[in-house]
Amino acid sequence: MKDLASYLPLIVIFVVFYFLLIRPQQRRTRDRNAMMSSLGVGDRVVTIGGVHGKVVELRDATAVLQVEDDHLIEFERSAINSVRERANASTN
Repeated sequence: MKDLASYLPLIVIFVVFYFLLIRPQQRRTRDRNAMMSSLGVGDRVVTIGGVHGKVVELRDATAVLQVEDDHLIEFERSAINSVRERANASTN
């Protein structure tokens, strides 16, 4: 019993770290992967560099964004930070 009591603070610290650090990071990773897999042509996105654009083409590892009327820029898919507006939301 005394041996278990000596390990109790270590176990409590691990549980606290799990719920405060590890679990939220796993949730963010899962949410980001879901956002990346649901990315579609016509979505308005923001890159990690702050570039706002509209997705005009999706490839395996890259996405082509239209940033102005006739300017197209190719980005890595991982460079897309967030989706501001879904394509199907603007057609309703």
